[in-house]
Amino acid sequence: MISYTTLKQQFRRLLHLGDPPRRTAMAFAVGAFIAFTPTYGLHTLTAFFCAWAFRLNLVAILVGAFINNPWTILPIIGSSIWVGLLVAPVGQPPNIDWSDFTFRMLWDQLGPFVVPFVLGHTILGIIAAVISYVLAYQAILRFRAHQARTKHLATPPPSC
Repeated sequence: MISYTTLKQQFRRLLHLGDPPRRTAMAFAVGAFIAFTPTYGLHTLTAFFCAWAFRLNLVAILVGAFINNPWTILPIIGSSIWVGLLVAPVGQPPNIDWSDFTFRMLWDQLGPFVVPFVLGHTILGIIAAVISYVLAYQAILRFRAHQARTKHLATPPPSC
């Protein structure tokens, strides 16, 4: 029979809740990078895969990956395309004839923008990962220091 304590220890080990601050911050930074990747619809699967493959804190990766959500998706896409076009300009956007819409027509018209699109997402993803690592690391250190002070200041249990 599995005890509650053993189950709790296994759960903590699975989620890497006792990881050092640098490792947890790294997991959050990986998640932030995933949030900026242009693989829309696959962010959660990518986060699960990275947590498993690199044995990182799943919760931290998911929190980082969900930076990209319905409220932030348009600013992320817009800024990524803008950065990509600054680095690799391809000309003016095409005028799309929506009355003759086919996927081939769409690819022909938007195909030249794939490289700037991916490049912009990658550049902003790296920047987001670096900033996220620093912020998460500092936040974790402060949180753990606060927890230590709170435990230290807590009143001892009454003696019997």
